[in-house]
Amino acid sequence: MTVAWSEGSLVRRARGSASALLVACAAVAALGQAPAQASIFADDDARKAIVELRQRLTQMDVRSQSQAEELQSLRKALLDLNSQLEQLRAELASSRGAQEQLTREISELQRKQRDLLAATDERVRRLEPLKVTVDGREITVEPQERRAYEDAVAQLRSGDFNVAANALSAFLRRWPASGYADSAQFWLGNALYGKRDYKEAIAAFRVTAASADHPRASEALLAIANCQVEMKDSKAARATLNDLIKAHPGSEAAKAARERLTSLR
Repeated sequence: MTVAWSEGSLVRRARGSASALLVACAAVAALGQAPAQASIFADDDARKAIVELRQRLTQMDVRSQSQAEELQSLRKALLDLNSQLEQLRAELASSRGAQEQLTREISELQRKQRDLLAATDERVRRLEPLKVTVDGREITVEPQERRAYEDAVAQLRSGDFNVAANALSAFLRRWPASGYADSAQFWLGNALYGKRDYKEAIAAFRVTAASADHPRASEALLAIANCQVEMKDSKAARATLNDLIKAHPGSEAAKAARERLTSLR
């Protein structure tokens, strides 16, 4: 809104009008003091001038009051505009704060989404079948299957034969058709041998030995012969060693079997 007069302007205008009025009054007074014969105006003219001055004063009072009211109105409008401006500033500050909060929330949601996607990918990866190599053969197994097998073998290598035997037996019960099965039977035989449970060890070794193409089949036959020796069954041990040499003549186990046969005679 445009203000027509400032407060200072109105005051200066009022002062100018009052000065003019005083000058006029002084002139009238001077006329009254002058000799009658030197009077410029007749009595009627003097009265007329006074009336006009009074009318002008009244008009000036009315105009001054109107200007004061207008000034008050302008002040009120200015205060209203200032209040509106402060409100707009507050709303703008609030809007900026809300925008910053929204930006932070969006950033946090994006971070959580990335974390969720990463966790989902990790879970999927853990559930996906894995290709692993065991005893020279490549097989496909489940992640949990792999962990169970490796944990059981680790127990055997640490020398804890009881825990290893239980873990390997549990593994074979849960995954009887696993690609690890023949190898798990071989290590189960070793755990049972470590427990001096030779009869059960022979049963486990025979499973591996029955898979003629298994890399540890020859070792399983040699282990069976060792169990038979521990059981004082030299006849059965010699038969097993001969079967080993016949089935796997070029293996390291066959070489050991020949040396063992010499000591058994």
